Amino acid sequence: MNETGKGLTESKKGELLQYLTFKLIDETYGINVMQIKEVLRYSEIAPVPGAPSYVLGIVNLRGNVVTVVDTRVRFSLPECTITDDTRIIIVEHDGEQIGLLVDAVQEVFYLYQGEIEQSPSVGNDEALMFIQGVYQKEEELVILLELDRMFERNEALGIEAMS
Repeated sequence: MNETGKGLTESKKGELLQYLTFKLIDETYGINVMQIKEVLRYSEIAPVPGAPSYVLGIVNLRGNVVTVVDTRVRFSLPECTITDDTRIIIVEHDGEQIGLLVDAVQEVFYLYQGEIEQSPSVGNDEALMFIQGVYQKEEELVILLELDRMFERNEALGIEAMS
């Protein structure tokens, strides 16, 4: 079969994107790598009194104070148990660095914008509003997150006040 017989052309598939996958319980999630600054091993997090329930506290990252969010709590999932695989994904949102505590980081993969499917309306409403879409990667469904929705302006202000 020739190239045109293989399906959509690259232009119809859209932009080529790169995602980092991570685990929360048994689900696989993905974040666009363009929003990720770095991935850290778990380190001591200093609690912040009066912070929202999903904010674990702050860490010092080379002289910068970074707010760390418990991604499980943010998605209304049970709290995380810290293991050797636990990581903090440092992302940038509106010029601020925010850490996302996750169970484990897996891999980086590529997909075309046109391969992202609309998310089915299942799960709790809290987590659904953070989902950009889903991608069927071999035998695994990857839930692609929209960080802008995770940290709406009013919530970001609360996080920024701690940074």
